Amino acid sequence: MKNKEHTRQVRDTVVKKFKAGFGYKKISQALNIPRSTVQAIILKWKEYQTTANLPRPGRPSKFSAHSRRRLIRDVAKRPMITLDELQRSTSEVGDSVHRTTISRILHKSGLYGRLARRKPFLKDIHKKCCLKFATSHLGDTPNMWKKVLWSDETKIELFGKNAKPYVWRKSNTAHHPEHTIPTVKHGGGSIMVWACFSSAGTGKMVKIDGKMDGAKYRTILEDNLMESAKDLRLGRRFVFQQDNDPKHKAKSTMEWFKNKHTQVLEWPSQSPDLNPIENLWKELKTAVHKCSPSNLTELELFCKEEWENISVSRCAKLIETYPKRLTAVIAAKGGATKYSRKGAE
Repeated sequence: MKNKEHTRQVRDTVVKKFKAGFGYKKISQALNIPRSTVQAIILKWKEYQTTANLPRPGRPSKFSAHSRRRLIRDVAKRPMITLDELQRSTSEVGDSVHRTTISRILHKSGLYGRLARRKPFLKDIHKKCCLKFATSHLGDTPNMWKKVLWSDETKIELFGKNAKPYVWRKSNTAHHPEHTIPTVKHGGGSIMVWACFSSAGTGKMVKIDGKMDGAKYRTILEDNLMESAKDLRLGRRFVFQQDNDPKHKAKSTMEWFKNKHTQVLEWPSQSPDLNPIENLWKELKTAVHKCSPSNLTELELFCKEEWENISVSRCAKLIETYPKRLTAVIAAKGGATKYSRKGAE
């Protein structure tokens, strides 16, 4: 139902009395109109210096204020709801509108469709461990991080990534739990590779043939770890970083590190936000897929070429800003941050 609009004479009288020093309440009583109406007329006069009807921008919206609030509330409860689902739910209550109308309403409320970020599934124990690591290392000197040799394994697909679902969210909320998709480590893939890097540049990259086990992992370390540390001029007292995969923490593997007099960084589980190599994985995969490899042999070749092409300055920058990464993890109380750019999805 359309609200009754007061005449120009009434609106002019409201402004005249306001100029004469009357308050909203007295004007309301004198003219027998709601106080809120008096306030609206005066506010409009203050802003536009007129009481005349102003031209309206286009057709009135089919959506009532109540329907808008319900729509925004539905999106807040279910950020991954689709436009089709929203269109069906609004039509069920009598508001039959086009998808673009729904989209426009959401945009005006600051909600935009974005790809949902994939994040490792974090239990409370994972968050506590990440927070403890970040807190305990926040005061470390820049030289300490320059001595770390970072490592990881990832899968690289031959034909790109699978489609990703959209999520409705506001700016700067990409990493909120309700806007992300939990993932678990590893799984199938075209090829698996192991690689390492430090602030001085990228180290060796190795394709993993077959299933990785403790013995195969130790062979990779034997053939590539010390040589990488030497090429990167890390010296004998470097620190090696690896995640907490069982084959990495196996008794035989830890004995290998002990015999090689290699210090291993104590590392929290499920913590890609803390490992800067994740950023390099994403950049590597983007570069490799631009090369359009047509078979696994080409895929492996392009991977190694693009890994070697990553600049020293890029590696140095990742390590130089590592304290900011720790600060972000602390701010997120051990949860996901913007630094999580998981390459293996």
